[in-house]
Amino acid sequence: MRRTQRRGRFGTSVIATCTALALSSGAWLVYEGTATRPPPQPSASQAAAPGTGRAGLNAAAPLPPSPPDRIRIPAIDVDAPLMGLGLTRQGSLDVPPSRHKNLAGWYEAGTTPGERGTAIVAGHVDNAEGPAVFYRLGGLAKGRVIEVERRDGGVALFTVDAVEVYDAKGFPDEKVYGAAARPELRVITCGGAYSKETGYQGNVVVFAHLTGSR
Repeated sequence: MRRTQRRGRFGTSVIATCTALALSSGAWLVYEGTATRPPPQPSASQAAAPGTGRAGLNAAAPLPPSPPDRIRIPAIDVDAPLMGLGLTRQGSLDVPPSRHKNLAGWYEAGTTPGERGTAIVAGHVDNAEGPAVFYRLGGLAKGRVIEVERRDGGVALFTVDAVEVYDAKGFPDEKVYGAAARPELRVITCGGAYSKETGYQGNVVVFAHLTGSR
């Protein structure tokens, strides 16, 4: 199982990347015989440019810690509440209940969105009934804004740096979950190739950094 370590004010936590079944069922994808309607996947143009480093991008000053309550991504019509996520007994990141289509979660033992470090948000791409909260995540483009409503009454504004898809067998743990010197955000769902037997074979990951607040 692919995993990474994060050291912060809560000590060392081990989280594994979501599996193909953790954030989707995919059962609804096949209908009317052989027809399918898979979620959008990021194009090569949305990947991080070679040779660009995170430190070279302008970032806003870190915000004080505050739990997030809601995530909005206007470009793909996401407006969803956030619940806290912990770890499963196997050490992997837990996921929101699949029956709630418009619900995402954040890793509450880690960085809160807006403070210095890497904050993690995850949500389902679909469930047995159809598209879920992050169904269109793979269609997000660089430069778009992600808004995170915080419990302190403020809103953290993140700008998308890259949108990439990884095969589960080659998931880049350090790149996704690694510590950051500035406020960063990862938004994760399942994606990549799809198999009726095993579900999605990888993950879509959005990389973003804090560029403002209100």
